[in-house]
Amino acid sequence: MVEFISNNDFVLSHAEQISKWIEDVIRNEDCSLGEVLYVFCDDDYLHQINLEFLQHDTYTDIITFDNSLGSQIHGEIYISIQRVRENASTYNTSFSNELYRVMIHGILHLCGYKDKSTVEIQQMRKKEDESLSKINSLLS
Repeated sequence: MVEFISNNDFVLSHAEQISKWIEDVIRNEDCSLGEVLYVFCDDDYLHQINLEFLQHDTYTDIITFDNSLGSQIHGEIYISIQRVRENASTYNTSFSNELYRVMIHGILHLCGYKDKSTVEIQQMRKKEDESLSKINSLLS
């Protein structure tokens, strides 16, 4: 089950289609869906989580907590809507495209992908792009 909640005024459009997309991506990675919770929040909320749980005094767009059991995906994904808006502007893309990229980035982490080395980053971007092409066709 994929659940979306917000601790601010953000409302996710197309939640049902996005949930199906996420399930498809998980299945394509030979994993199964357990429970995934997305929490949409602001910079201050995510910064506090970053300090408290990761001891990082930085702002970020996403933090993913992996509670998976083998190949069954379980986790909590926290996303700063403020950071996503700023990144969309910085990278000259739409808010929706950047939001979907960040959302699937968290899922890919839960599926086992990393992004520390150059090679891992390239592989992550490739998987993100493949996934984004699927959501764009699903929503059009």
